[in-house]
Amino acid sequence: MTYLILAVLGITLVIVLWLSAQLIRVRAKLAVIPEDNDVLAFLRRLDNDLARVDHSVTALAPRLTEIETMLPSGISFTGVVAYDAFGDIAGNQSRSIALLDRRGNGLVISLLVGRGETRFYTKQVTARLGDEPLSPEEEAAIDRALAG
Repeated sequence: MTYLILAVLGITLVIVLWLSAQLIRVRAKLAVIPEDNDVLAFLRRLDNDLARVDHSVTALAPRLTEIETMLPSGISFTGVVAYDAFGDIAGNQSRSIALLDRRGNGLVISLLVGRGETRFYTKQVTARLGDEPLSPEEEAAIDRALAG
């Protein structure tokens, strides 16, 4: 008998919570209605606000077109290869980094780290190929960039 009473109380509690949530939703919808009951004035203000938003979106359209035109030439793909360039430092401290756009154009930056010095090289990449001979690590960086 006690379980039956607990079950009825539990079901009642769930129903009360559900009804409370429904009441909160109704009150939120009613809160939109102006207190002075001038719904027409409220709708006019809303219409003016929507017109301003529409005007703003229309003004942004040329800028969006310009950005979409520029996107293919922006850096879209990157790839990094770590390696030991000279054999005198452990831990693969040297790096080749490919920075390419959607057309496969960009550059490869190589940092060759040795015990006594660090060398820095850049090479232009056009249509996924180096404008000058690429090292195997630089080619691997390009491959990694275009694989992802």
